[in-house]
Amino acid sequence: MKPEHSKVAYQVMWNRLISVVEEQAQALVRTAFSTSVREAGDLSAGVYDVEGRMLAQAVTGTPGHVNAMADAVAHFIRRIGRENITDGDIYITNDPWEGTGHLHDITMVTPSFHNGAHVGFFACTAHIVDIGGRGFGADAHSIYEEGLYIPIMKFADKGRVDETLTRIIRGNVREPDQLIGDVYALATCNEIGHRRLITMMEEFNLDDLNGIAEFILDNSRRATIERIAALPQQSASGEMTVDGFERPITLKVKVSIQGDKIVSDFTGSSGLDKKGINCPLVYAKAYACYALKVAIAPEIPNNAASLAPFEITAPENTIVNALHPAPVALRHIVGHFVPDVVFNAFDKIVPGLVPAEGAGCLCNFQVSLRPRTDGPAPKDARRSEVLTFNSGGSGARPAHDGLNATAFPSGVMTMPIEATEHAGPVIIWRKELRPDSGGAGKTRGGLGQYMEVGAQDGHEFDIQAMFDRVDHPARGRRGGRAGAPTTIVQDDGAAMNGKGKQFVAHGRKVIMAFPGGAGYGDPSERPIAQVKRDLARGYISAETAATEYNLSADDIADVARRIAQGEAV
Repeated sequence: MKPEHSKVAYQVMWNRLISVVEEQAQALVRTAFSTSVREAGDLSAGVYDVEGRMLAQAVTGTPGHVNAMADAVAHFIRRIGRENITDGDIYITNDPWEGTGHLHDITMVTPSFHNGAHVGFFACTAHIVDIGGRGFGADAHSIYEEGLYIPIMKFADKGRVDETLTRIIRGNVREPDQLIGDVYALATCNEIGHRRLITMMEEFNLDDLNGIAEFILDNSRRATIERIAALPQQSASGEMTVDGFERPITLKVKVSIQGDKIVSDFTGSSGLDKKGINCPLVYAKAYACYALKVAIAPEIPNNAASLAPFEITAPENTIVNALHPAPVALRHIVGHFVPDVVFNAFDKIVPGLVPAEGAGCLCNFQVSLRPRTDGPAPKDARRSEVLTFNSGGSGARPAHDGLNATAFPSGVMTMPIEATEHAGPVIIWRKELRPDSGGAGKTRGGLGQYMEVGAQDGHEFDIQAMFDRVDHPARGRRGGRAGAPTTIVQDDGAAMNGKGKQFVAHGRKVIMAFPGGAGYGDPSERPIAQVKRDLARGYISAETAATEYNLSADDIADVARRIAQGEAV
C-alpha cells in the first residue's frame, strides 16, 4: 500500500510539475524550426490529468495558447476515444475551434503511461510560419481559404508515425521542411515532459497523479474563489472600438462579480467580419480569463481549477464567437484587445488596479519574398517566407509607466533583427523606440517603435500587414492621454493599409511606426524628476515636456546642458 503524502510533499510535487512543463517548453524552443517559436516564444506547454484537466503550465508561452489549450485536451479525449488511447500515441490538430483559434497553431497531445497505466497527458502548441492557403493574413473570406486543416487525429499510433499524413502536410505548404521540423519538435517536447514526469513519480513513489491533481485543483479553486468573494459584488460594462479590416469593430462586455464566479458577457459586440480577423470563443475566453486572473489573483498558479470560476459568454457569430466556417487567421488581433475591454469594465468596480489601454495586438507582419519580376534577377535570388513579431507600447499602470515596445497581453517576445534577416533575404533598415508615442500621464504609456523593412537586392515582396490602432489609438485612463497611432507608408510616401497583403516593388522600403500605450492619471501630477529623466533619455521631446508636462524652459535647458556635459539627469 502506498504511503499518504503530506501537504508539504504535495507542494514540492506541484513545484516539480511546473519545472517539468517549463523544461518541456524550453525543449520546444531549442528544437523548433520556426523563428516565431525559437525567438518569440509563441508557444505553450502543459501537463494534464487523465480527465484532461490542466494541472500546470510552463512559464514560457502566451496566455492565448495556454488558456485555449486548457480546453483542448478534452476535445482530444472525445475525438480519439478513451478506448483508442495507447502507449506510444501522439495526437495532432490545428482545428481553430478545438485547438487555439486558427490554422497556424498546431497542438499536439501525448498520453503519458507509467507501469502500463495511463496517468495523464502532455500538450503543447506552437505557431507555425505557413500552413498553405492564402498565407498568414486577413484576406480570406472563409476558413477554407486559410490553409490546410488537420482534424484531431493520430500523428503516431503506438509509436508509428503516419507517413501519409506527413506527405499530405508537405504537399500543401510553402515551407514543408520547416513545418515538419516543427511537428517533430512538438512531439519531442512532449516526450521530454513525459520522461521528467516519470522520474518524479518514481522519486515520490506514485502510481498515478490522482492525489497531486486533487491537491492542486482544490487549493487553486479555493484560493481563486476567496479572491472573488472579497470583491464588490457588482456589475459594470466596458467597450472599445478598433480599426477592424474595412470598417471599425466594437467590443463590448459586461463583467459581473457573483459570489464564487465572475461572468463576462460580450453581448453587443460587433458581428462577424467578412475578412479573417474573427475570433473563436475559445481564444476570446483565453484572454478574458487572463485579464481577470492577473487583476485579482496573479500569484495563484494557472490551471483548470483557477480558470473555472471565470465564465465567458458571447452570442454566436459575433466577432468574439466566430463559428465555422468564418475566416479566423488573424484572430489574435481581436483576442489581444479583449483584456483592455475587460479592464475598462473592471476599473469601474475596483478602481486604481488595472492599467490604461496599450497597443493591444502584436504588430506582426509577414514578408513573402521572390526574385524581382520587373527586371533581371540575380541567380541567387530565392523565394522565402519571413514572419516577424514586434510590439507597440503597453499601457501605463496606476503606479508605474507602461513598458516600451513590449507585448501585452500576449507576452510574445520581439524577434531580433539578426534572426529575422537570417530567415530570408529581408533587410531591417531601422528598428528603434518611437519618441512621444507613449501617452502622457501621471504614469506614462510605453513607447512604440519605428521599423523600416526592405528586401535584398534582386527581390520584390508582398508584405502581409497585421496592424491595428491606425484610426483608434490606445485611450488613457483617469485623465491620461492617448498613445500615438500606428502609421505605415512606403518610402516614396505611398500610403499603405494597416491590414492585408500589399505589393512592394524592387528597391522600395516599408516605413512603419507602431503605437504607444496610453497614459494613466493627470499629466500635471507626474513628478518633475521623471519628466526630466524621460527628456534626457529621448522618450519625450522638449515640446512634449513643455506642453503636456508644463516643464519650464529653464528646466528643459538644464537637461540639455547636463546631456551635453555628460552629467546624470
